[in-house]
This record gives sequence, structure tokens and C-alpha cells, in this order.
Amino acid sequence: MITGIVVALPEELATLTSKKISKGHCLFIADKLLVAYSGTGPINAGLAAELLAAKGAGRLISWGCAAALSASLKPGDLILADKLIDAGNCEMAVNTDWHSEIKNRLAKFMVIHSGALVESISIVSSSTDKKQLHSITGAVALDMESIAIAKVASQHALPFITIRAIVDPVIMNLPLAINYSLNNSGDIMLGKLLLFLLLHPAELPGLIKLGLHFNAAKKTLKLVASYMGTIAHN
Repeated sequence: MITGIVVALPEELATLTSKKISKGHCLFIADKLLVAYSGTGPINAGLAAELLAAKGAGRLISWGCAAALSASLKPGDLILADKLIDAGNCEMAVNTDWHSEIKNRLAKFMVIHSGALVESISIVSSSTDKKQLHSITGAVALDMESIAIAKVASQHALPFITIRAIVDPVIMNLPLAINYSLNNSGDIMLGKLLLFLLLHPAELPGLIKLGLHFNAAKKTLKLVASYMGTIAHN
């Protein structure tokens, strides 16, 4: 069976493979392991999931980073969500058999966190907003792509799971430079980022801290990726 993986960011893609994949396209990185680089956001993720299904993927994984909504989660923690909540507060289930299988395999090598993952249709920057989402939904983490992929998987009757590593803890406000430097496709424009830092140098420490958190998340994803071969062949 072909396992399809949707990845939103090039940095997340790099935790899986050194192969180059153009945005909106997919590529086999191993036998029966097909990866699509979607770009950020639910629309891009849904299109990538449809592409993987059309290419013969028999099950789908949402792979990458997430923001913590629970105070118990720290940067680098691995989330295997056991429930999904969309932006309309509707709940979706992941494939319980596949979830249990992967959780049992990975638990031999690292700590696994479960709980609900909630959908965000835009970046949630403030700690206050993250705490409010946790209070309303009970979710432990959020991302922008997993639910869109899960909905495509459901439409095609494909098993689905999400594998996410925490970047920003719930107490962290994202640097203003992040939102300022994004283009319409959700990509960070380096020129805009550098200009913002030039005009707002006090933003630099926050960006450095976020970078360290991102590195912790990528380290976790690389560790999980080292076991993807066995996961994909079962």
C-alpha cells in the first residue's frame, strides 16, 4: 500500500527527505512512500491530499509542526492526535488501528502525546488566543492543514493520521515579524522579514527563540522519519 504524506513547509519536508519537490507536486521518497509538498493552509493541503489520492495513496499522513494549546506541551514534543476538531467545532476521528500501531512503535523510542488537534484557518499568534481555543475546544494543539487532509481522506475512505511536533508553547506570543513577512501563499518573504527587523530590532530575540523551538520540532520529526520505512510498509 502506498502511504501519502502531506507537508506544508520546505523545512518540514527536509525532515523527511533531501529530495527536492516543487510546491503542489509529489514524489516517491522511498518504495510505497509518496510525499506531497503543499504549501501552507487548508486549501493547499486539501489539494495536495487529493493529488496523493489520485496517485494511488491508500492512506494519508499530515506531517509537520503544530502550536501548543496545552501548558503541558513544550517545543519538540510529538503529538499523535487521536481526535480532530475543525474550524466549525465539528469533530473527526483518526484511524484508531493505525494510530495505535504507530504510537506503540514510536513509544519505544520517544514520549508520545495524544489529545485533540484543532484546525486554524490562519496563524494564531497570541498566547491569549491559544488559551481561549484550548478552553473552548479542549484541544491540546493546533495546525492549519491536518483537518483539510483528514476531510479528503474521509471522502476517499482512506485511513488518516497526523504526526506533528510542537514549535511554539501556549505561553509564547509569536513575533510580529512573522505575520508581517508572509505573502498571500503563506510563505515567509525574507526581504520583508529583514526590513521589519531593521525597523523593529526588538523583535529579534523573539525570532531567535522561535528558531530554537523550530529546531527542536525538526529534530523530533527527523527522529520519527527514521522509522517511516517500517511504518509505511505495514
